[in-house]
Amino acid sequence: MTTLADIRAAAERIRGHVHRTPILTSATFDRELGVRAFFKCENLQKVGAFKARGACNAVMALDAGSAARGVITHSSGNHAAALAWAAAARGIPAKVVMPDSAPKVKIEAVRGYGAEIRFCKVLERDAVCAAWQQQTGATMVHPFENPLVIAGQGTAALELIEDVGNLDAVIVPVGGGGLCGGTAVVVRSLLPNASMLGAEPLAVDDAARSMATGVRQPRVDNPKTWADCLLTGLGEPNFRLLRQHAVRVVTVDEQAMVDAALFCLQRMKIVVEPGSASVLAAIRSLGAEVRGKRIGLVLSGGNTDFAWLPR
Repeated sequence: MTTLADIRAAAERIRGHVHRTPILTSATFDRELGVRAFFKCENLQKVGAFKARGACNAVMALDAGSAARGVITHSSGNHAAALAWAAAARGIPAKVVMPDSAPKVKIEAVRGYGAEIRFCKVLERDAVCAAWQQQTGATMVHPFENPLVIAGQGTAALELIEDVGNLDAVIVPVGGGGLCGGTAVVVRSLLPNASMLGAEPLAVDDAARSMATGVRQPRVDNPKTWADCLLTGLGEPNFRLLRQHAVRVVTVDEQAMVDAALFCLQRMKIVVEPGSASVLAAIRSLGAEVRGKRIGLVLSGGNTDFAWLPR
């Protein structure tokens, strides 16, 4: 299980490779909900998402022999771009399996960082990736079921708490659970009395159902959601971390996410993808429960083609 020591080691390993992203505030958001909110802007991270942290940690930790054979993964976009970028930074090859439904902006980003791409149907990603890995001998860097990736993702929360101090609650988006798992370790270690929250689209609610039942639930097949960054099912080690650290998952509907992403664009002047904006939507849904609280929100990414934007 990932520990705070692992996350501190990751912070040292990736220092100088990734951005220490800024923390923004919004007087409008604070007035609306009666809170003091601190937005950790991973949408301004390398490759436009927090995924740079975990991918960089995994790639920089490789021994020379493994690095020479390159790395491989499957991803709908943000982790794919992150691994391609990290591999290029170390000067090693990267191979990525992407669903043929991935947003064009994310496909172009992966190509731009020099990775070789193979496309497949969403449900075929694991099999296609495994076969390609066997052919090449590349090291598999799973998007979320990888301890080095989880530790790297947790460094965002480490920076958040270092910069703003005590918080009553921290909330991050939940997809595969790498960011949520790593963040939960940091929050429980440094802010034991704070609430640890995950935000998840109602259309892809396997994490919420898993936490409610105590049994990891299967992913939702072919969901209709704007949150393409949160389509993956909750990973097994990630689920264990969420349970161990008592994470509460809050689900939000599509309109709430789009409204939140639009708020970021219009009022905060930053671009976040709808899945990233789920954290704002979730805090809004809690209403009086969060009034008077200091809340840290991790905006996980800003890679979007704006197809969700109201015309």
